Amino acid sequence: MSTAPAAPKKTNRIGLEVLPYRGGKTTLCAGCGHNSITERLIEAYYEMGVEPWRVAKMSGIGCSSKTPAYFLSQSHGFNAVHGRAPAVATGALLGNHTLQCVVISGDGDTASIGIGQFMHMLRRNVPLTYIIENNGVYGLTKGQFSATADVGSKLKTGTVNEMHPIDCCLMGIELGATLVARSFSGDKRQLSAILKAAIAHNGLSVIDVISPCVTFNDHVGSTKSYAWMKDHEEPLHELDFVPGFAEIEVELEEGESRVVELHDGSRVVLHKLEHDYDPTDRFHAVEVLHEATRRQEVLTGILYLDNKRANFTETLDMVDVPLATLPVERVRPTRQVLEQIIEEFR
Repeated sequence: MSTAPAAPKKTNRIGLEVLPYRGGKTTLCAGCGHNSITERLIEAYYEMGVEPWRVAKMSGIGCSSKTPAYFLSQSHGFNAVHGRAPAVATGALLGNHTLQCVVISGDGDTASIGIGQFMHMLRRNVPLTYIIENNGVYGLTKGQFSATADVGSKLKTGTVNEMHPIDCCLMGIELGATLVARSFSGDKRQLSAILKAAIAHNGLSVIDVISPCVTFNDHVGSTKSYAWMKDHEEPLHELDFVPGFAEIEVELEEGESRVVELHDGSRVVLHKLEHDYDPTDRFHAVEVLHEATRRQEVLTGILYLDNKRANFTETLDMVDVPLATLPVERVRPTRQVLEQIIEEFR
């Protein structure tokens, strides 16, 4: 008796199944928002058809910085010192600018010990995707407030935060990132579209993802909880992403949608809700973020997008060949050149 042939396994545009895009089993708490972000990353890289071995994953220290172990098992990775992932990622891209780089950080790793590194990465517009898994607390050290905790938010202990928060999106827009977005780990459709846009973007993409900590910060009084986000999230637009390699036609109605084309031909389609929002207007982006804070709303979506500014490697006018692969004779100065340099300092 013959058996029916097995159904062909689903593959992406480069012929890979989803397995190479997965990683190890998560050790984070059940229900942690970070795990949802991991699933969206797996989907985004798989559906975009990115070669896993061409991705460099960087992180610092914290619950968020464990995330790179849970996706893209075949890619490069480096777990840096607390708050130092931006410098390590910058160095890796200078060594080989053909890599696609993703940095997974947290609100403490970014806005506290790593804030100096974060700011200089912003001003340089380093071409990478920087994801902040933002839960407002230090999950590895028993849930103290982080620098992104809102005024008036309350810990399980009853302690109320009185310190003004750092808004990583405002910093990103003001200091030089060329794609800035905010999302919620529980909003699968929006987060997926934003991640795909970030992967296709030829510059620094900063994505602040509100990712509730189910152990220390998912209770009444927390402004980073699932319940708070569901009640206070205010999407700027509905997002669609059309990759440059896909032959897809998008029906657009005048006045209802805005299309922003990325450098590789991909398109971000912003469908208007009640907002008439232009993500290419930097000053308006800052204004609406401040206004949302006043109304106690959390704006989500692509807040700012600039496709014209050169990224860091373009500014340096680097050679096409990765520096790490150049032969010694091309990178080592000759004796004549060294003598000339010494002479100039005499």
